[in-house]
Amino acid sequence: MPDPAPRILIIEDEHALAAALASAVGRLGAHAVTCYSGARARDELAAQSFDLVILDIGLPDINGLELLDELHAPALVVTAHGNLANAIAAKQRGAADYLVKPLDLDQLLATVRQLLTRPAPAGSAPLEEGEDGDLLIGGAPAMQPVFVAIATACASDASVLIRGPTGTGKSLAARVIHQHSHRRHAPFVTLQCAALPEQLLESELFGHEKGAFTGALTARIGHIERAAGGTLFLDEIGDIPPAVQTKLLRFVEEKTFARLGGREDRRVDLRLITATHHDLRAAVAAGRFREDLYYRLHVLDIEMPPLQHRLEDLPALSAFLLRRLAPTRQLHLAPETLLLLQQYHWPGNLRELRNALDHAVAVANGSHILPHHLPRTIRHHRPPTAGALEQALAPWLQQQLAARATYDEIQAAIETCLLKQLLRHFDHKPSVLARELQMNRATLLKRRKELGLQTGP
Repeated sequence: MPDPAPRILIIEDEHALAAALASAVGRLGAHAVTCYSGARARDELAAQSFDLVILDIGLPDINGLELLDELHAPALVVTAHGNLANAIAAKQRGAADYLVKPLDLDQLLATVRQLLTRPAPAGSAPLEEGEDGDLLIGGAPAMQPVFVAIATACASDASVLIRGPTGTGKSLAARVIHQHSHRRHAPFVTLQCAALPEQLLESELFGHEKGAFTGALTARIGHIERAAGGTLFLDEIGDIPPAVQTKLLRFVEEKTFARLGGREDRRVDLRLITATHHDLRAAVAAGRFREDLYYRLHVLDIEMPPLQHRLEDLPALSAFLLRRLAPTRQLHLAPETLLLLQQYHWPGNLRELRNALDHAVAVANGSHILPHHLPRTIRHHRPPTAGALEQALAPWLQQQLAARATYDEIQAAIETCLLKQLLRHFDHKPSVLARELQMNRATLLKRRKELGLQTGP
């Protein structure tokens, strides 16, 4: 007998979206049952079994997350309010995956196919009351994959590599992962690897015995032993020298190490999270970083976007930081101040934003942060103009003309570059890009295909 069609329960209060989801999964040969409330969903779950549940969080009668504890099938959670707290809560209650509206149909169908072929993961402990699950805030499209990746890491014990420019919140992401993992009651230990001489870095990491080197008057435990049972966060892992890489690889593979100057092997159980602003793949290719160590560290991957790619979050980030910096003053950004912040390019990312607002808090007397309260570099910044674009384009255009490129070839190259940047900004989600820039989605998909941009980076 042929395999029966998979049964999918769609719990979504928007009737039009529920119908669209049912039609979409029907293309996969699945039988869909739709319901528009938590109460109706409970009736369906009691009456029959399902192979997959597509669950909206924002139901009219309950929070959809409450249903996760009652499911006996993989759950794909969808929400219009993508934030870190929801992503972590969904994963820790056993959700198999998590998507943010507006949904990209291709991504949805790919996710459904995948979930129908693997069992639901075991849930981890729920968030404890009083924990701050919203340390990383914002709803920009660039942050949605970050929230999902962090939530996945919270529910796992695998090594995590966090990538991104300086100041984007890599150490904050590491701390959130630890706080919501099963190791949260054990130590979280941080070691900044950049700019430490090799012997000092080795001593800080592995510890040393008495007499191991000049000045080692007593034995000392290292960060590995301090983090026993918990999480060790190694920041700027790309800067560690080759000799230390070799010893770290041994520890990652065997969970054993020896102190500097010692012979006794010591065993420590911990979770390792690393971070870097370097391109470690390029470092591996150049022979500066061990390939085997890279793959041991790169089990789970999180890429933190620069602030310039999430300017939609500036109002929320600024309000959050102002409350932290001046909790008793009720400070607000004036509209013209927010405009200046949104026009700035933020090379220092979140760290620079915090410093700028710290400066503003120190010099402001009233309840509003005005443009003249901001640091000089931000006040005097001039956003790129069309003239600047023309100036940047001119050398490339001369090369194309010298190569006798046609107008159509030049136009296609420019459009390809533009569309690549836009897709990257909107996390390669055409539906979001089309909505935000008021484009026709069908036209966008057709042009993306013509330009050969079907896949992500």
